[in-house]
Amino acid sequence: MNTDLATTEAAHVATDVLRTLETAWNSADGRAFGSIYTPDATFVTIQGKRISGADSIGRGHAAIFSTIYAGSVNRMELLHAAEIADGVIVAVSENTLVCPGGPLAGQHRAMSTSVLTRRPELGGSWSVAATHNTLERF
Repeated sequence: MNTDLATTEAAHVATDVLRTLETAWNSADGRAFGSIYTPDATFVTIQGKRISGADSIGRGHAAIFSTIYAGSVNRMELLHAAEIADGVIVAVSENTLVCPGGPLAGQHRAMSTSVLTRRPELGGSWSVAATHNTLERF
């Protein structure tokens, strides 16, 4: 993580969210992955496919964790976090995926931008309202 970010509240929140996502991914737990998203969230994959809703995001990830990304490890590094309005944070991360086999074997990196929102109905916890991923070509 960029050390300039380490002291901001937005960076702390974004880092916590990324750790939740990273832990869920590395545990191959689609339900846990989807649970950090809002019920009406959108998720754009590295292939440009849009998924709507926390449940669908979780189910979609459960499917890839047992197929093309089985046994993979994903590391998410926060690059930028800013609170753009009260209770709204934009977070940019670089995600490095190592996949042991299958059609996506090898290492891949993606830039990910997420909009995080504070949820008063959940005691003020933070959730992801939108994520857009872009595969880096290197």
